[in-house]
Amino acid sequence: MGMLLEIKNLSTHFNTDLGVIKAVDRVDLAIDEGDTLGVVGESGCGKTVLALSIMRLIPSPPGKIVSGSVFFKGVDLLKIDSAEMRMIRGKDISMVFQEPMTSLNPVLRVGDQITEIIKLHLGLGRKEAMDRAMEMLSLVGMPSPETVIRNYPHQMSGGMRQRVMIAMALCCGPKLMLADEPTTALDVTIQAQILELIGKLKQDIGTSVILITHDLGVIAEAAEHVAVMYTGQIVEYASVENLFSKPLHPYTVGLMESIPKIDAPWGRDAYLKVIPGAVPSLHNLPQGCTFQGRCAHTMQICREEEPQLKEYMPRHRVHCWLFGKK
Repeated sequence: MGMLLEIKNLSTHFNTDLGVIKAVDRVDLAIDEGDTLGVVGESGCGKTVLALSIMRLIPSPPGKIVSGSVFFKGVDLLKIDSAEMRMIRGKDISMVFQEPMTSLNPVLRVGDQITEIIKLHLGLGRKEAMDRAMEMLSLVGMPSPETVIRNYPHQMSGGMRQRVMIAMALCCGPKLMLADEPTTALDVTIQAQILELIGKLKQDIGTSVILITHDLGVIAEAAEHVAVMYTGQIVEYASVENLFSKPLHPYTVGLMESIPKIDAPWGRDAYLKVIPGAVPSLHNLPQGCTFQGRCAHTMQICREEEPQLKEYMPRHRVHCWLFGKK
């Protein structure tokens, strides 16, 4: 299998009254056919903006993709016109948005929302599109799809709405699916079902997945490779096995240490490790490494020069001065 998506030097900025926010800053990423890439980091680190940049859904103004390229099957999505992008979006590349209740139209039945995509991209008539919609709802494990297609979003649970969103994303057989926090606000049982569903559909349909989350447990369960984001940049990239067995960047180590452990001591003196400090304001990032104010290993060079994302081991890259100069 070859490379499906290659992102080079992608930067997306937002112009605000307080200045320019570099929400995505010189990102390089790639995903192979049939692969699942996890993108992890704290809220506000740029994960969703990265996905919206790939889809070319950045609101303009105030946002703008200021540099870079996004090659999908050899075609730069940032160079094609809007009409061509609309035909790719939803058919070849689809997205499961973070909040299904706000992403689904509250005044349209679920069946009408799914068939709209099918009729647009596959050119099917109403009856054939409705049959396809019920087929996709069955595929995502929805009970009684012939009833569900007549329901409105508010008549369903959070897990059912998330399954509808996945069915919409997959109804045209996309090559790539972007899943933005697909398990947020769901209980752990439903989370496990959704992750299992995404894995099964990836095998059945052959869709590659970019899985955006802040939950390292989800990454361990569902991804093959991981990109860790901080202040709009990729600070570490590795296979799941390498990241969990040997995390390199101090931020990644901090995320790992903040995971509750089953065998940890408990009682009044027990505590959960946290990363000290707070994410710096994107309006006023420090010179040098943006993690310097929260890092226990800060050196003088960290305050003066920004590190580069460099390969420390095969297919394991890190953005940190601890692992050598440029």
